[in-house]
Amino acid sequence: MGTWKPRSRPRRDTSAFVAGVFCATLADAAPAGASEIDLLLFGSLDAGAASFLTTGAKVAFEGLDRPGFVVLASAGGGRRSESVACGCARSVGVARYTAVGAALVGYQWFLDWGVVAAYAGPEGSIEALTDGRTAAVLPARYGLRLHGEVWARPTAETLVQATAILGSAREDAWGRIAWGVRAWDTYFGPEVSLYTDRTGYRKWNLGLHATDFAFGRYSFRVSGGVQVESSTRGASPYVALSVWTPL
Repeated sequence: MGTWKPRSRPRRDTSAFVAGVFCATLADAAPAGASEIDLLLFGSLDAGAASFLTTGAKVAFEGLDRPGFVVLASAGGGRRSESVACGCARSVGVARYTAVGAALVGYQWFLDWGVVAAYAGPEGSIEALTDGRTAAVLPARYGLRLHGEVWARPTAETLVQATAILGSAREDAWGRIAWGVRAWDTYFGPEVSLYTDRTGYRKWNLGLHATDFAFGRYSFRVSGGVQVESSTRGASPYVALSVWTPL
């Protein structure tokens, strides 16, 4: 099996970069032959008209730089605006607050052209609706989450990344695909993502990203562009930030 490297780095950095959740996961170099369990902490913020914050940890039992089983745990929350029908035969604007959590088990495969990872496990969520005067907390929902990622290198200087997440608790789906070309040890390029759930709500993000730049032990991805929601008219800007660090 060939070694796939987004930079001229030790292989451990490569695997962490390509095998993370909701973001790239880049780790520092480790001594050759290290076999201890690897732990990676990550977080992401998608800020716009609809915003969401996620934090979590990834545990790789065979190392982030090797094929093997991994555990992915995450928790997050967000807010969005939408319209709901009321008994007066009209729609009312409300804010929906959501809290979610998941614990997944998966496997990562290393191929000549990149890395593929797949996870599955339980998830739970709770939501609340408020119009600014009253609030209604909806019953907690539980279900199964499926999570898949592909990190591919079409050429030595380019990167294609795709993520898909399906959840039955909220009957939602999220997907993102991005392409980048390497410059100054960072990948720059376009990204597009789509989120949808059982309420009929949809959110598109279309923008540009800069992935895999570091400050000390922390690595980052930043992106920005235009966000379009089915619950609002017109488009609005968004900014997204992801950060990850090994322990």
